[in-house]
Amino acid sequence: MSGFVSFISAGPGDPELLTMKGAARLREADVVLYDDLASGAILDLARPGANLIAVGKRAGRPSTKQQHVNRLLIDYAGTGARVVRLKSGDAGIFGRLEEEIDALGAAGIDYEIIPGVTSACVAAARAGIPLTRRHTSRRVQFVTGADVTGELPANLNWAALADPDATTVVYMGRRTFPALAAKLIEHGLAPNTPALLAESLGRADERFVRTTIAELAYQLARGGAATTAAVILFGALAGESPS
Repeated sequence: MSGFVSFISAGPGDPELLTMKGAARLREADVVLYDDLASGAILDLARPGANLIAVGKRAGRPSTKQQHVNRLLIDYAGTGARVVRLKSGDAGIFGRLEEEIDALGAAGIDYEIIPGVTSACVAAARAGIPLTRRHTSRRVQFVTGADVTGELPANLNWAALADPDATTVVYMGRRTFPALAAKLIEHGLAPNTPALLAESLGRADERFVRTTIAELAYQLARGGAATTAAVILFGALAGESPS
């Protein structure tokens, strides 16, 4: 007998930002495999008695290997269990979703994907700014600041990323942003382009830093290693303050 896996996108971890469908699946689940950033109050929505298993990955901390996560999904669903895979942000945006659904597909296990609020949207909303503006910021682009080795990807589209008329959001880029900013400036983006660092979204230690790409790169290069989750936005809108 084969069970079923629901991939639930938890947003920043605030239960009020979870979809009603996601909340319903949590209340029905036998097993919940959850990311570190999707822990806390949102797990209170799980059915009493559900098996809650941490499988998070955080930079600079011990992390669960992806192959082990895949194996757990297959093994629990193989018992007939209703499994929830609770992912932070939106599962389809830099959440390694494809690796997990490929593993389930190869094992013949059915699944569903429940979308959620990604960190880019949460950061902009909490900072009181839009991600787009008619006539001036017509394009939003999401990019990862780290490849599988944790380094800045070598094959990024620098012309697109250096476009001053786009709003760009960098995921997992705190450590590599100094190198990223140097490449952006090399490809023509002005050093004083506004930048916004959003840390610990939706948590008690939430923090925003409004600055420029050059200054943020300098600050991050001097700050050393950090494990706090963050996203970085840059472009004209990133420098605005809520009215």
